[in-house]
Amino acid sequence: MPENAPAPSGILLVDKPGGITSHDVVARARRALGTRKIGHAGTLDPMATGLLILGAGPATRLLTYIVGLDKTYEATIRLGVSTDSDDADGAVTARADAAALAAVTPADVSAGIGRLTGEISQVPSTVSAIKVGGKRAYDLARAGEEVVLKSRVVTVSRFALERVRTVDAGLDLDVVVDCSSGTYIRALARDLGADLGVGGHLTALRRTRIGPFEVSDAVTEIASDAPLRAPAEVAAAVLGALPVTLDEARDLRHGKRLVGGAARLEGLRTATPAAIDPKGRLVGIVERRGADLKSAMNMAEGAP
Repeated sequence: MPENAPAPSGILLVDKPGGITSHDVVARARRALGTRKIGHAGTLDPMATGLLILGAGPATRLLTYIVGLDKTYEATIRLGVSTDSDDADGAVTARADAAALAAVTPADVSAGIGRLTGEISQVPSTVSAIKVGGKRAYDLARAGEEVVLKSRVVTVSRFALERVRTVDAGLDLDVVVDCSSGTYIRALARDLGADLGVGGHLTALRRTRIGPFEVSDAVTEIASDAPLRAPAEVAAAVLGALPVTLDEARDLRHGKRLVGGAARLEGLRTATPAAIDPKGRLVGIVERRGADLKSAMNMAEGAP
């Protein structure tokens, strides 16, 4: 970044390659953009590829509103082999015999997928980033400690079987999954295999969408002139826009309420829209306080 240039602020869509961590991508962005203030919304495992959303500068405050968005994944599930991590990076724990695998019919697979579609109760994979007693589950598991994670309710709105391929090690299912935030595709692979009695794990995973953002719009290399999306554009895409006057923008930034402003939420996509001033700048995220509106999060004045 050139000397005396303003600190970057915006959202960057990155197509993460396989074999590196989400933190590695953040480190690359810090070097390329010349700032330490970089965060990401929604970790991808090293094996996984696809859409990772980064925030730079003041725009990192928007990541809170992005991380919980629904997501789309393309994945390959291998039936017939189980691993301790529920994906290809783990050690094999069981293999189904050829007769058991041959007995699995297309109808069985479709029925199993159907049972994992909709609102389901899911136990996350043991090798996950969930914290147990203040420590990551994967750190405890790798240290040889027993990890027991609680089930959680998630929504799988689409679990579509695209292709079935016979391989030496088993049966590969290419699938597309639309799901709520917090859904583990590795756990879907594990549970489908368990339901069919042959075991299963994930061999490939690619995230193609987060909310309104598509991997086709992401960069594969992070350069100093990476195309950062303006906070106002991103906040409006995620939360919807509420136009405000310059006077209202000033009041919101000073912690004042927009008296009677709650009525302006009618017809908007969310109850926490992005307040956008006449110059197209993001003022902040507003929320209802009785009949009024008040800032739940403010952007610094002068931010894009």
